[in-house]
Amino acid sequence: MSEKKEPLCEDIAGEGCGLKKVLNIVGGKWKIMILCVIDNNEIVRYGDLRKEVFGITNTMLSQSLKELEHDGLVTRTQYDEMPVRVEYSLTDKAKTLIPILLKLKKWGEENV
Repeated sequence: MSEKKEPLCEDIAGEGCGLKKVLNIVGGKWKIMILCVIDNNEIVRYGDLRKEVFGITNTMLSQSLKELEHDGLVTRTQYDEMPVRVEYSLTDKAKTLIPILLKLKKWGEENV
């Protein structure tokens, strides 16, 4: 008798689906690219993100960063200087996601 295969989701696209939760957090056009830039640089300022994430608008960058911060993937550090300096870095939680994204990247390079 063979072992039963673990399903991606017990409750397909239901609230308890871990895969749906992940896609809600990192899905969309920009969030993974933002995480990649921060991962490559460790600490990055808003203007540098704007330059490196080609095609993103200020509104989308700002909104995506707020969502990533809310979801515990990005830390925003503001320095009370003139002009104000803001830096973004990955949280420990986000750092555990990087190896998974690297596997997705490798799969994409090999299969798409």
